Amino acid sequence: MTTRTRIRGGLAAVAAVATLATAVVAQPAAALTTSQADDAYQSFVSQYWDASKNYFYTYSDHVAHSEHAVGPDGGVYTDYWWEAQLWEMVMDRYERTHDSASRAMIDDVFDGFQAAYPTPTDNDWNDDIGWWARGSIRAYELTGESRYLTEAETLFSYVSGYEDTKYGGGIWWKNVDVGDGSKNEKNVATNGTAIYTALRLYAATGTQSYLDTANRLFTWLDTNFDRNGHLRDHVSGTGTYTDYDWTYNQGDYAGAALQMYLVTHDAAYLSKATAAVDWAIANLTDSGTFRNEGSDDTAGFKAILTRNIRALIDEAGQTEYESVLTANASQAVQHVNASGIGGGDWTAPTPALGTAAVQSLAAGATAAIAQQAVPDGSSAIVEGSGVYEAENVDQSGVGNESSNAGFSGRGYVAGWIADGSSVTFHLNVATAGAHTLTLRYAAGAGDATRAVTVAGGQVATVTFPSTGGWGTWSEVTVPVTLAAGSNAVSIRFDAAAGSSNYVNLDRLSVSL
Repeated sequence: MTTRTRIRGGLAAVAAVATLATAVVAQPAAALTTSQADDAYQSFVSQYWDASKNYFYTYSDHVAHSEHAVGPDGGVYTDYWWEAQLWEMVMDRYERTHDSASRAMIDDVFDGFQAAYPTPTDNDWNDDIGWWARGSIRAYELTGESRYLTEAETLFSYVSGYEDTKYGGGIWWKNVDVGDGSKNEKNVATNGTAIYTALRLYAATGTQSYLDTANRLFTWLDTNFDRNGHLRDHVSGTGTYTDYDWTYNQGDYAGAALQMYLVTHDAAYLSKATAAVDWAIANLTDSGTFRNEGSDDTAGFKAILTRNIRALIDEAGQTEYESVLTANASQAVQHVNASGIGGGDWTAPTPALGTAAVQSLAAGATAAIAQQAVPDGSSAIVEGSGVYEAENVDQSGVGNESSNAGFSGRGYVAGWIADGSSVTFHLNVATAGAHTLTLRYAAGAGDATRAVTVAGGQVATVTFPSTGGWGTWSEVTVPVTLAAGSNAVSIRFDAAAGSSNYVNLDRLSVSL
């Protein structure tokens, strides 16, 4: 297995070296080849990079689309935040390979961004600015170029100026409507990133104020947002906390806690970091793969979590996560299209570029995880656990709940009565042929029925016998024939096929 280390400055480097010297290296239990990792990155650059502009395109077809037309040239090129994430993807590549092309691209992306946004603080969103500050301190650590340190300090100084005592502390999400909780908020996205950057700046400069700011922000964030590893999203209004279960929040907080650990050597911070990652693995995955979180901004969230998992391994010796990264990278690269481009769902095939325009942030997440993971030399299909939580898969016309006890994961699918409403699982199996699906459900209003289809062809109408109450769970089994690889299995309300009554669906398990 390839050994990876990061070149870090200051106190964090001392802590990382001391930890890695005693770490026991775990063997990945997944599948990924070096060629797959290389191809994922090269395919992405070939499809999305405009060398004449030093900038990435928003879509694979290089034209603006109304659904996300907010970057330079009317949205032809990626917006402010997307470009920051793709810059980090380039740095993921350089950390893995130290090749001259990705080293040069670190500079090129930065130059293109400066040309597109000559005054980067002319942005209403502090988290956007904060991500460029974070990327800049990372670029400084990787390249030693002083201009990146200067940029990180300048941007961080601007963002940190929007910290105040409203809601007990923290930095405002936006730098407009400051203090107005009906139009603004304070969240993990802004503050987790700021903590990370402050501590890296402290490591680079020794300036005490960076450490003081990080301590203050982390205490506030930890006190108000962390619930034993499960992160809240934001606070707004009169002090109302809102919960969104994003990999983004889990990863951002884990990265901040890790940096606190590296500076203080207090194991309590490391425990907080791993608890956030563990919660994400337990609750935001299907059969071990991080869930599809949608399109636009959310399509890039997974790469932020996995990037911070990579840091936990490299900087704090948490090698138990190595197989998690390799399994996710393998799933992502196995589902790229014929052009080598991946999509937002790492468990399902990515549409061909001739049939759909793929957003660069989603494709960049596939390229990123392929660089973050350690290849194990295998290209076998990764089946994972075979357990898929219904609340984490593709849904149409249904919603999630968690009010009735006894469910697994973080909830279940409920409110399922409209004709055509469905839940679609992308099951990955290594062996083609007969398999058994086990559906865990509750039917508190009496017997219910649903249609089950595999890859668009109806398999059966399944009856869910009454469980006598919504807090009582049972199981039904469905025999199916699956192909090797990814299989789309949908469970839907089909009135014409006799579907009836309410049912809550907790999870699906497939025999492997």
